[in-house]
Amino acid sequence: MTPAATAHTADTQHLSWFGKSEAWLDSKGKGAWIAAMVLGFVFFWPVGLALLFYMIWSKDMFKKSSRNRSCSRRMHVMASSGNSAFDSYRDETLRRLEDEQKSFEDFLERLRAAKDKAEFDQFMDERATKAADERRETEDA
Repeated sequence: MTPAATAHTADTQHLSWFGKSEAWLDSKGKGAWIAAMVLGFVFFWPVGLALLFYMIWSKDMFKKSSRNRSCSRRMHVMASSGNSAFDSYRDETLRRLEDEQKSFEDFLERLRAAKDKAEFDQFMDERATKAADERRETEDA
């Protein structure tokens, strides 16, 4: 046996069959948990349901979210590369892109406001026309 296998065996010696199977599935990764859940649903649905609830309850499936990864990517991008010329170019490009994004968001906000105003003005014109038509009808009658 390898030292890693010996350590794994020593860790699981005092565990119940449930603890041993959990440790084994953990050592295989998320795919093993998902496969066990699917097989549980196929062969006996309460087992699959129990595994699904256990995975949700234990929160092990959701430890590494994409939000954490994108945040760590951003932090990696901000780290110095060691080349000052590249770092200044990167910083300037990121600043320019942020400015363009802000300008575009401002443009979209103005566009939405103009569209809302035009729709409101059209509504008010139609309302005034309708009210004038009703007044004319009552005067004629």
